[in-house]
Amino acid sequence: MTGRNFFLPQMNRAASATEQASPSARIRSNGTAGASDVLADRAAHLYNQVPFGLATTVVIGALATYELWDARFKELVLIWWCLVLLVTAASTGLYLAYRRAANIAVDAERWLRWLGIGALANGVNWGLAAAVFFRAHTHEEQVFLSLLLVGVTAGGIPVFAASWRIFAIFAASIVAPFTYVLTTLGSRLFTEIAFILPVFYAGSVAVAYRLNQVLISGYRLRRAYQTLTEDYTALNRTLEEQIEEFRHAQSVIEASGRKLALFAERAPIAVFELDRKGTILDMNPAAEHTFGYSSSELVGRNLVQTLIPQDEPALDKRWWADFAARKHPEAGIRARCLRRDGLEIVCEYSLTPLVNEFNDLTSVIAQSRDITQQQEAERLKKEFTSTLSHELRTPLTSIIGSLQLINSGMFGNLDREVAELTGVAERNAQRLLDLINDILDIERIESGGFSLQPEEIALDELIRESLVLNRAFAERFGVRIALRTEPPRVFVHVDRKRLLQVMTNLISNAAKFSPEGGQVELSASCADTRVVVSVEDRGPGIPEEFRGRIFSRFAQADSALTRKKGGTGLGLAICKRLIEMMGGEISFADRDGGGTSFSFALPARAEPAAAPL
Repeated sequence: MTGRNFFLPQMNRAASATEQASPSARIRSNGTAGASDVLADRAAHLYNQVPFGLATTVVIGALATYELWDARFKELVLIWWCLVLLVTAASTGLYLAYRRAANIAVDAERWLRWLGIGALANGVNWGLAAAVFFRAHTHEEQVFLSLLLVGVTAGGIPVFAASWRIFAIFAASIVAPFTYVLTTLGSRLFTEIAFILPVFYAGSVAVAYRLNQVLISGYRLRRAYQTLTEDYTALNRTLEEQIEEFRHAQSVIEASGRKLALFAERAPIAVFELDRKGTILDMNPAAEHTFGYSSSELVGRNLVQTLIPQDEPALDKRWWADFAARKHPEAGIRARCLRRDGLEIVCEYSLTPLVNEFNDLTSVIAQSRDITQQQEAERLKKEFTSTLSHELRTPLTSIIGSLQLINSGMFGNLDREVAELTGVAERNAQRLLDLINDILDIERIESGGFSLQPEEIALDELIRESLVLNRAFAERFGVRIALRTEPPRVFVHVDRKRLLQVMTNLISNAAKFSPEGGQVELSASCADTRVVVSVEDRGPGIPEEFRGRIFSRFAQADSALTRKKGGTGLGLAICKRLIEMMGGEISFADRDGGGTSFSFALPARAEPAAAPL
């Protein structure tokens, strides 16, 4: 939200260099392409003049044939006229081929070369007429022929103006034979005209050259204008797209702003907008309700100085100055606050600094939540846990001990009905004690008051010990416990008592949910630097809808079998937390053929570490 470019698509900011460069830069970068385009324009101009040139050649050639027709030279005149028609036909074929060509711009130089050859052939025809017919005709016909040749030469200037070289070839093929003929006739006048013809030729070539340069400049300007037009069209199109994207981004920002304003206004927690010094700029209705001040009373006042007691160390002026310098978000800050009515409450703050593109702190969004009742609930929970520990577990242990003495026959044999009742009482008292112990364990783990006493133990020995300890419990459900494979001799650095508790929970769960006559199998294997222990059963498996919360507290699948087997729903949650505290991880998977396999992995050691001195 610090700049418009955040909302513009990357494709517009990473456009090609040709589209983003200035028009003059594009013209310079396209120099080679521009030269070929100009050459193609020159070729097009010259070929556009071909029909006019051919028509003029046929008309003038027919007129010359008529004027030069003589019984003495009619064969030569006829041959010359055939040559004129032949060259005209070849030039017409070249013109038609040019019009049918697909890629003229690429082959422009070749087309100009062929046109030069055609112009040379046409000029040679007129030069041949001067060489053959000028010497053998009368003065009137010579004057006519001279004017005709000069006119044809001068007429080539506009026809071949787009290429002065082609004109120079065309004019030279006419002037050179004519000059030679005039020089060899022996007449003074013709000799003087012969000296004037090269000057006329040079002047005509100069004019053609100048016209050629003017046309080339015009072609370049036209190409440049086309390039500029394309550039500005592309720029306008890009600008329109960016304006449209900017409008869309602006509408998105406005919608987001409205959503944020609505969210802040209707949020159930207090929300403040502060400046870098902690001065309140804005606040929502929940803040008014939490602290008892109206927005007009708090806006413009410092939050730390107004709402935080001076002896509160968690949120004071020094801490705020450090926070404004760090410009990092802070969460979970608990501090005492004073309401307008003088009541002291405890609030939890989350502070989010907003910085601009220059990394300057512009404002701070402070979210405050009243946790006074939450703290009171935590205090009550601790008192309840203490009551469970001291007021319930101690007498319950005494009850279980007394019932065990009675059921052991120490005070004599009991009647069968009395023995059944005392047995039921002992089992339910033990079940209640297990529930209390599980609740105490999970609360101590989650509150951080639970500590482990790790040591180096042989995992294979602990697996065999857990098998022996839980065999009697499994036999109550008609289930056997056995080792599927011989466990490897590896050592782990764990709390022996707590790992044995994990094994007991997993084995007892597997025994309870195994079918009568079934078998619970234990196995262990090494993978890299970890050892994996598995407890597998052949029970009904875990329902799909229950898998996501199987390791949660008080989590039990809702089924008749679960209610029949009983349990607190805390065993797997305790197992997960204990294994993670010992640096491992626990998981479960369906077993082939039915049943479930629970596994946990722990870091393995090749041999026990030396005892510290």
